[in-house]
Amino acid sequence: MKIDLTDTTASKINKALVQGRRAIGTPAVGMVLTMVIVTDEENAYDAIKAAEEASHEHPSRTLVVIKRHARTPRDRTQSRLDAEVRVGADAGTGETVILRTYGEVSDHADSVVLPLLLPDAPVVVWWPMEAPEVPSKDPLGALAQRRITDLYAVENPLEMLESRVRSYAPGDTDLAWTRLTPWRSMLAAALDQARAKVISAAVEAEAENPAAELLARWLEARLHVRVDRVVTAGPVVTAVRLGTENGEIVIDRPEGPLATLTLPGQPSRTLALKVRATSELIAEELRRLDADEMYAIALNGEATEETPAHV
Repeated sequence: MKIDLTDTTASKINKALVQGRRAIGTPAVGMVLTMVIVTDEENAYDAIKAAEEASHEHPSRTLVVIKRHARTPRDRTQSRLDAEVRVGADAGTGETVILRTYGEVSDHADSVVLPLLLPDAPVVVWWPMEAPEVPSKDPLGALAQRRITDLYAVENPLEMLESRVRSYAPGDTDLAWTRLTPWRSMLAAALDQARAKVISAAVEAEAENPAAELLARWLEARLHVRVDRVVTAGPVVTAVRLGTENGEIVIDRPEGPLATLTLPGQPSRTLALKVRATSELIAEELRRLDADEMYAIALNGEATEETPAHV
């Protein structure tokens, strides 16, 4: 069910949500969090689709904030809020509210979002494209327990990575880091099997790949060795090589969903290592909303005194 509201208010949107739930026969609110997506019109469809697919695992109220650019001087002075309310089959397993802001309302989107947050439920803010320089100090970001950015979406990802190092606050994370979860799991399992000290390491990936840089920094922090960055044709991260006293540990994925794992003294084996969809990445991020300490370590490329020296 969809309800369109023009030149509306947060109060009217809340009433439309209640009306929509009653109309489809589900008056009870069974959602576990509020997801706020800040995007533009061009990328809104893909972001909403990813959030709706993730809501099958995490039923949520999704608030999509689209700041419309003024086309005429009158548009710049006209303050207006339009909304599209979706419930039932049109909103995954939760509710979706698309908020289009005009004029001064765009500068105070937090005042629109705040009354629409689910009471006593965590808030996650996701910027699928460009994010604020300091997400935790952004008015919308300040409302959230978890703030999700994506270095893959910016023009100069490695430059932005250094900005993320300076601006990091507990609760920040990035989908470039989330994409590495299968790699990190396989590397940890491989080292558990090899039981050998790592004396050298290399990460192979396409140029300017932010996930590869995060992976290299994480390995440096955890293994206390220098990690070489090797540029390949890609796509994304193609291989990790860990040199040990007994031989080389290699996870090689030149292309496709399969990787080859090679351990010293053992036959090679094939592993599933696909490039995951955005909805899967978002669903993973919503499983834990506490501070991502490993992301903080990867950003800085160094471990704290309490951090053990294994992966």
